[in-house]
Amino acid sequence: MKGIFKIALIIAALVSVSIFWPVHEWMQALITWVKASGAWGVGAFAVIYIIAIVMFLPGSILTLGAGFVYGPFWGTLLVSPVSVIAATIAFSLARGRLRPWVIKKVGNNRHFSAVDKAVGDQGFKIVMLLRLSPLFPFSFLNYALGLTGVKARSYILASFIGMLPATFLYTYLGSLVTSVTELANAPKQGAEEAQSIFMWIGFAVTVMVTAYVTTLARRALREAVPQEADIPRGEKI
Repeated sequence: MKGIFKIALIIAALVSVSIFWPVHEWMQALITWVKASGAWGVGAFAVIYIIAIVMFLPGSILTLGAGFVYGPFWGTLLVSPVSVIAATIAFSLARGRLRPWVIKKVGNNRHFSAVDKAVGDQGFKIVMLLRLSPLFPFSFLNYALGLTGVKARSYILASFIGMLPATFLYTYLGSLVTSVTELANAPKQGAEEAQSIFMWIGFAVTVMVTAYVTTLARRALREAVPQEADIPRGEKI
């Protein structure tokens, strides 16, 4: 419990930093430096992007910045693999530190084991649907999925595919601004119709993934709990 408490404190501290410190201004300064640094800027951008995602700092402004500096095509080509690497690192940290604790506490519960296995077996579909929905915070989702039975290979491939539409949208929006100071308001400017369509699609996907996971859970629970018809006469549960 002390380990879990420490991790919770670290996460709370990082979230507080992202809220109360001028993180956006720092990132804008970084993007200005990246634009003037050529190839070195690309490498630095990749490293800082990964650190930001792992530390729960907002990655959206960096994605917008990639579009501003490199355009929608090259910006997507840069952010897509880097974001998958960052998501995989966070996933691995959660799986290595927290999942063993979860399994130790509730792994012997057949209900949990059945649902966990069902989610793991359908991990690719679930992860891809979750990635397509903008209503699930990206950084939080990376860690949360590490607590499930989703296979790492399915997680990585589904994350890569599912995050592409949002990555392209944000780099495109970033390419529309004329100065780095406008990046914070980029999602509110231009391409409003495209963003609105994306949000409605994301809402529909959220409903789909919720219904799908609920169906899987119910099916797993039915299989885990003996049916009354299967119990010999004279025996009680």
